[in-house]
Amino acid sequence: MSSEIDVLVLYGLLTVVVLLIQVLLAIPQVGLAYLATPRDERRTLEGVAGRSLRCLENSIVAMALFAPAVLVLNAQGVSTTSSLWAAQLFLFARVAYVPIYLMGIPWLRTGVWLVGFLATAYLYFVAL
Repeated sequence: MSSEIDVLVLYGLLTVVVLLIQVLLAIPQVGLAYLATPRDERRTLEGVAGRSLRCLENSIVAMALFAPAVLVLNAQGVSTTSSLWAAQLFLFARVAYVPIYLMGIPWLRTGVWLVGFLATAYLYFVAL
């Protein structure tokens, strides 16, 4: 990974993978026909399928926070060793977050989430 933009692209791909995992885990519980509807009738996913949905939602929120920081740094032409390190730390934390969340390990999940969040916050401070 040579730049924060590369990390952003990799995180986008990770989010795509999380979406695919979520769909594959939801199909046995609600069926493909339900997933093809506009889902006006909300169904609750249980177990790992429910955790995968919450993991996906959290991944999208993380993207909404991470992407602007990276894009602002890129627009400013700012890329330092520490900003690249923070972006990479964010990505590694998010890669770890997915299986930890799917396995349902609560405190470790929170700790890994916090690492990614703090790495993102650091990028905003670099952008100031």
